[in-house]
Amino acid sequence: MKKEIPKKIHIIGSVGSGKTTLAKELSSKLEMPYYELDNVVWIRNKSGDIRRTEQEREDYLNSIIQSESWIIEGVHNEDWVSNCFHSADLIIFLDTKYSIRTYRIIKRFLKQKLRLEKSNYKPTIEIFLKMFKWNRYFENIGKVNFFNKYAIHKDKIVLITHTNQIKKFIN
Repeated sequence: MKKEIPKKIHIIGSVGSGKTTLAKELSSKLEMPYYELDNVVWIRNKSGDIRRTEQEREDYLNSIIQSESWIIEGVHNEDWVSNCFHSADLIIFLDTKYSIRTYRIIKRFLKQKLRLEKSNYKPTIEIFLKMFKWNRYFENIGKVNFFNKYAIHKDKIVLITHTNQIKKFIN
C-alpha cells in the first residue's frame, strides 16, 4: 500500500538546522509552495523590514494555512503559530546537533557578507551575534516548549537529527 503524500507540512528547528533547505527541496519535489515564518512576521523592504501587527501576521498565516497545500518553515512555536501545527498533516522537527548549527550560522554569515548567498535581512554583526543567542535559546527553551505544547500531535511529528535522515526522507 502506497503512503499518501502530506499536503500540509510544517518544518520547525533552530537557526541553522536546515529548515529552509529542506523546505525548498520538498517544495520542488512535491510541487508545493513553501513559506518562511520570518516572512510572515516581517514585510520585507529594501529600505528596511517592517514588522507586521499581530493581526496582520495572524491574517497572513491563516490565509496560507487555508490553502490546499503548503510547506511552512520556521523556528516559531508560540501561540500565534498553533493553528499551523494543528492544520499540518506532517510536522518535521529538525534537531540538528548544536555544533553543526553553530558552524552553519558562521558559514551563512560569511557567504552573505561575501554576497555569495542572498538573505532576507542585512547581515550585520548584531544579527550574526543574535543568531547564536537564538540558537542557544531554542536548544534550552524552544525545543522543550515545543514538545510540551504540541505533544498532542506526536502521531504526525517526525524527528530528524542527522543530515542523512533528511536525504532519506526526501527520497
